[in-house]
Parts: sequence; structure tokens; C-alpha cells
Amino acid sequence: MTRSTQALTYARPSALASAGGGRLLGLETSGGLTPTGAQAHPTFFSGFLTSPQLTARGLLAVADVAAARYWDPNRRPLLDPVVTGNGDRLRFESFSGCCGVYARLDVLREGLDGAETGHGTTNVDVNNPLREALSRMTGDDPLHLRVGPQELAVTTLEGAVVETKVPLPDRWLRGFAEAQVAGAGFDLRAELSAGEAVRFLRSLPRGSGIASRGATWVVPAGRTLRPTTRPVAGSVCLPGPERLAALHRVLRHATGLRVYGPSTDGAATASAWEVVLPGMRLVLTLSPEASRGFSGEGGVLEALATEEAAQDAELISVLLAWEPKIDPADLADRSGLPVERVRAALTRLGTAGRVGYDIADAAYFHRELPYDADRAERHNPRLVAARELLSSGAVELAGDLASVVSGERRYQVRESAGRLSCTCQWWSDYQGRRGPCKHALAVRMARRGALVGAGAR
Repeated sequence: MTRSTQALTYARPSALASAGGGRLLGLETSGGLTPTGAQAHPTFFSGFLTSPQLTARGLLAVADVAAARYWDPNRRPLLDPVVTGNGDRLRFESFSGCCGVYARLDVLREGLDGAETGHGTTNVDVNNPLREALSRMTGDDPLHLRVGPQELAVTTLEGAVVETKVPLPDRWLRGFAEAQVAGAGFDLRAELSAGEAVRFLRSLPRGSGIASRGATWVVPAGRTLRPTTRPVAGSVCLPGPERLAALHRVLRHATGLRVYGPSTDGAATASAWEVVLPGMRLVLTLSPEASRGFSGEGGVLEALATEEAAQDAELISVLLAWEPKIDPADLADRSGLPVERVRAALTRLGTAGRVGYDIADAAYFHRELPYDADRAERHNPRLVAARELLSSGAVELAGDLASVVSGERRYQVRESAGRLSCTCQWWSDYQGRRGPCKHALAVRMARRGALVGAGAR
């Protein structure tokens, strides 16, 4: 697994402290991007929370996921949560160490007592003493939240900084991008009341540290969800139900549960589980199998394989302004591009961590993760292999058929209704459910290159 090391530098540890008439939750920030450029310790918010105890529990749930490896739990977790200020909300995001669970807590304007937030993205320190302090919080005494250091503290700070060296695997970046692509294809499949949500989630196994193998399924039945042994019409995949354990942090405050997923052909799929809360919402998105992280799903490969999408993404990125909801139609008007190309550009920007997807709003949102823009493309094994096949002359085009020489074998790639299929083992195993194989990708790139060449003549 390819890794680089990023130093997350905090002015001091995050802490929960007593303050006049209440408490102060100070979340310290590391380096991040804002509308004015990179800042060492940006400040995104300073104000009171509508529901202090609930916000604390939501933050703990996001931290639970960041600290977890639902598959092979003995390995060390890697990353602090990410926070994005979008003007009207704060979004706290994390990924599990096994890359199979994506968590996001959206604290909306109502949860922030109507206050505005700044704009930008950074990592926040959620250390063990802070987790313990948040776990002990009871009651709803006034709680002042500060995301970022106080200006005076920054200018007069003379003590040692808190620095954490964090190895960032490239599969984490690919995981954020793949979770976004998966979520964009979800529809609302079920909605449960508060009481039914609590009953259903508490009926699921909590596990003993290792998520169960294989997928289970649930189907809407009246006002609740009923387990089923196999996928049926309207069912939703629940792969590794133990991976929803973090939702138990906020169950007593839940006002409902929304379940999202794609239409299914019987194969295991990703799904998303949103607990609706007063002034906020907590979402967990699960990969199709507990042992299978999002990073290998391949949903972004088509967008990465086109030079057109790369140029479009560069144009669209200039038009982003930390919006909580990105409107592709508006971007199409402003950029002069068709909506389909704008969506492809947003997918490509997602591979650089520059946009995410909010299933509750059914809209993209702007954020900036601390990765260089081309990193996911350089380290995507199938894409790298496809480019090597193309550059070595291994692809031969012949109408709707193409042949690709890979190693000592020759594979046949066929195009039908814009969809490519291949005679390789990858295609046989997944039938396109995990994106195209390297041979189909190479053929796709070869066909586009031929079209560009024909147009130039």
C-alpha cells in the first residue's frame, strides 16, 4: 500500500473546559485551506450549540469510526477527523482504518444556534482525554464551541506545538472518492420513526470487534425493516451490521432513521444509514462487504481515464466557493459545459478530495482534503495498468470488438450500448459492479484517442 506522511500540527490539544456560566469545547485545527488560501490553524466557528450533549455524542460517533478497523481490528488507526465550514453548517467527516465505513456529522444552522460558520477544511484533534471528557458530559448546560484557536492565543503562543505524524494511505483518498460516487447513485429506500429506528438498530448485533462476513438484507415492512435471507424487490443491503454500532451514541436523541441504497440486481451493494437529529444528522455509509474497503470499487475510473474530464475539472474547480450545496445546472451555465460533463468533472474533483456528496440533500458540497490533486490517479492500480497497456501498443481496435494483450494472454473487449465487457477473470467475477477492468479501461482510452485523432484531421 502506497503511503505518504503528513504532519498534523496543533497549537495545543483539543479540550473541554469549564468557562463562566458553562463549558468551552475547543477543537484545535491543523493546516487547512480557506477562501484566502492555506492557513496553519484556521478558525471556522465560535459560538454556542443548541444541543451540547447531542453534539458531543455525534462527535464521539465520528471519532469512533476514525479509530476503528472493522476488519482486522488489531492494526492501528490512522487519521484525525476532518471538519469543513460551509457557511451554514459544520461537517465532521472520518473514514475507518479499514476504509469500509465513511462517517459524517452535519451540524446544521439550527444546531449552531443560528450562527454562521467560516469556510474551509482542516483536520481537528480529537484526542483520548477529550473523548473521555465528552463521554462524561451530562445535561445541557451552555456549551461554547470553538473550531480553531483564539486569535490572541495564536499571536502570543510560545509553548511547544502538538505534532502528530500521520501516514496517509492512498486508498483513503480513493475511499473518500468512491464513497461519494456510490452515494450519488443512492435513493431513499426506507424512513423509520424515532421509536422504530431505536428498536431496529438495537436489534442488530453489536459484534466483538470483527464485522461479520457476507451481506445481510432488510426490506421495508410496514413502519419498520424486516431482515431477509436474500435480496428481494425493494430490499436494502446491510453488509456487516456491526459496523452501525457508532449510531448508538445518538439513538436516544434520534427523531428518525433514513436508509439509502441503489437498485440491486442481487449482488451486495453499499448503503447509507442516516440518523435524523435535532439540528443535525449523522450518516454512516457502508462498503458492500465488511472485508472490502471503498478504495477498490472502481466507480471513479471512467472519469479519471479522460483528458476531457481533467480539463473540465480544472475549470469547475475555479468556480467552487465552499458551497454547502453544489448545483450542477448552475455550474453548467457558468462554465458553458453540458451538465453531464460538469458531473464527470465533479467526480474527478472528488478523487482529489475537493468535493463530497450529501445524500440527504442529494447534492455535492465543496471541501478540500489535504491531498495533491493528481495523487489518486497516479496510485490507482487499474488506471496505471491501463495506461501502461495503451502505451505499450497492447490494444487493437476492430469496430465494436477490441483485443488487449496482457502478459501471455489476449483478452477480448466488446462494446454494447456504450458498455464494455471483457473475457478476463475480473469481469467474470464482478460483471462491472466494481468498475471496469484494466483491459476495458485501456480500450476506452484507445477509442477516445482515435476519436480525438480523427477530429484533428
